[in-house]
Amino acid sequence: MSSTRSRDAVVGAALIVASATSIQWSAAIVEPAFRVFSPNAVSAWRFFFGALVLLALTRPPLHRWHKEQWRSAIALGLAVAFMNQCFFQSIARIPLGAAVTIEFLGPLTVAVVGQRSRRHLAFAGLAAVGVVFLGHPGGHLTTFGVLFGLGSGLGWAGYIFANKRVGVAAPGFGGLAVSMAVAAVATTPFSMSSVATLSAHPWLGGRLLLVACMSIVFGFALELQALRRLHAASVAVLMAVDPAIAFVLGFLVLGQRAGGWDLVGLLCVVAAGVGVTIDQHGDNASTAAKASTN
Repeated sequence: MSSTRSRDAVVGAALIVASATSIQWSAAIVEPAFRVFSPNAVSAWRFFFGALVLLALTRPPLHRWHKEQWRSAIALGLAVAFMNQCFFQSIARIPLGAAVTIEFLGPLTVAVVGQRSRRHLAFAGLAAVGVVFLGHPGGHLTTFGVLFGLGSGLGWAGYIFANKRVGVAAPGFGGLAVSMAVAAVATTPFSMSSVATLSAHPWLGGRLLLVACMSIVFGFALELQALRRLHAASVAVLMAVDPAIAFVLGFLVLGQRAGGWDLVGLLCVVAAGVGVTIDQHGDNASTAAKASTN
């Protein structure tokens, strides 16, 4: 039992890293679409294509679903839609680094509230410092940009809890498919004005489909599996690896230069992620030991 739980901790951390890599890589691929569509429209089409693929692959037996499954799926769909729309509104008004730093306040709050051990709080603080260094926010902040960033952080926190709830209530990936369908419906108004443009540029449709598969289908599915193995608070800290992965891919794929503070931030985030994984390992081993003595 102890070895199984310890393996879950390591596998869960690996799933979060793989998810972050897929989602951030998709962000680089989608960049040309922003020259044609608004950020909100791109997000809406991503949900649309992602939901179609997930529903086709999972074919959830909705006629057998109970109320808790529906409530969980709807909550996740609304949370992720709110999170993404607020984030795109935020980066349209303030620098990306500042927006990411503000947004991370959501998962950080989950980490602090969910685990009250001193070690975990220290890892959460270290991850927060790392994100600040990676984002290196400066001036040029606006009131609405900050408010939308806070809204995105709130959505991210809700997404973590809702995703955990879906993972428990709905086996497999059927719950995720329904949740993304809910998000697609909720964001449909943002995509309606771009239907004609998408029809005139079919290559963009293919690009958005690829992005949806990498982020919505693959990325979110990996996070769901991680949440089935780890505490929500641990996942919240591990999600600080997202800006670190973005920094690495920005350097390798886009040729973006990194400064000394970026490297310090990357080391802080990686150290926090390793620490949380070890901490989770220790908690699982301690729980197993206590169970064996009872």
